[in-house]
Amino acid sequence: MTAALDTPLAQLVLGIAAGVLVAWLALVAVLFAVRPRGGLLREALRLLPDTLRLIKRLAGDPELPRGSRLLVGGLLAYLALPFDLVPDFVPVLGYADDAIIVAAVLRSVVHRAGHDAVRRNWPGTEDGFAALRELTGLPEPERVMD
Repeated sequence: MTAALDTPLAQLVLGIAAGVLVAWLALVAVLFAVRPRGGLLREALRLLPDTLRLIKRLAGDPELPRGSRLLVGGLLAYLALPFDLVPDFVPVLGYADDAIIVAAVLRSVVHRAGHDAVRRNWPGTEDGFAALRELTGLPEPERVMD
């Protein structure tokens, strides 16, 4: 049996498999680190339908920077995939990986796009938008004093 593992092809396959496993474990660790804290993960799951419509609108918004639209387009492609990055049997992350990835990408996009672009494209309620602002760390717009 060990003679079969000594071939260059077997070593290459084992090396690739080990590399993929290490990369996947690193990605799971990153997802765990960037997940919304406390009740925000539950809030992110509640906002998912409105957030998906927001993502679609942001991807088609010509006023957004091209890099942000590409990032949102990549997120839409990921969400369309028939499999999950983290299997559902992994505690916490298994069921919430899509919400965590959406929150992380949105956090990046809304900071680049700004409050006005996100507000213009938000399809939900004011309470939902306030929760989205909290989830993504988007500050409230500065008010102009008369």
